[in-house]
Amino acid sequence: METSRYRAFAFAAETGSFSRAAEELNYSPSGVSQLINALEADLGISLLHRTSRGVSLSPAGETLLPAVRALLQQEERVFQLSSELNGLMTGELNIASYSSVSFRWLPKVIKAFQQDYPNIKLHLMEGISQEVLQWLGDSKADIGFLSSVKDCSYEWIPLSDDPMIAVLPKNHPYANADVYPLLKCEQERFIMPALGKDSDVVDLLERFHLNPTIIYSTLESFSAFAMIENGLGMTITNQLITEGFQADVVKLPLDPPQHIHFGIMIPNKDALSPAAKKFVEYAKKTMARC
Repeated sequence: METSRYRAFAFAAETGSFSRAAEELNYSPSGVSQLINALEADLGISLLHRTSRGVSLSPAGETLLPAVRALLQQEERVFQLSSELNGLMTGELNIASYSSVSFRWLPKVIKAFQQDYPNIKLHLMEGISQEVLQWLGDSKADIGFLSSVKDCSYEWIPLSDDPMIAVLPKNHPYANADVYPLLKCEQERFIMPALGKDSDVVDLLERFHLNPTIIYSTLESFSAFAMIENGLGMTITNQLITEGFQADVVKLPLDPPQHIHFGIMIPNKDALSPAAKKFVEYAKKTMARC
């Protein structure tokens, strides 16, 4: 199978340009164009719309791109398996993760892993739960680090629990309390991270049938903490995301106590590359010591 054609198509689709795809693949732009033209001729469909400003996916190309990425993942797995049989692990590994996990936990895992497998190139993609799941589903990522998801068919490997906490301004009425009553959040000026789509917080509020007044939403939790520091409201989040971030705020455990469950999600365990399997092993060992 001529996988260079599929690779050229995938890179062109992701970069939106034959020139940028050529830079990534060390081809000429005309070489990339010829490969994609040949692939379209073989399949009998148009995969890309071509304009003077670049390229974009056609409806057929949008449908086929996830399958093409999966095909290239399998090619990478064959390459890694052959390298492993030769006693030398090489290749690439795409990891999707919550930013809190990549900030606090993954550096330790990556350090231990790279000491033993320096020839594996790691690519780290950070996002909220919906983004991590999308990257896994589109075969952009091999494995994902996130909190548990209800009704998900992917393989799930639990790693650690993390408490949910309230983050309050220092002049808040509960600032000197030992705990924050969860039900009180309905009376608060609530700041929601992840543009109102933080699945861990949304699930918690739905579970307790709470409807706080969301006055602000932010993309990053750090922006929410800065707003709280300035007395603009409060939020509820997991403890891990607040560690290592300097803000003059109050952090309290919830009453009743609540936790989220962090772990590794694998779309297809049977198709997992040797590098991904090794990284999962290192993550489990490293997290067991934390």
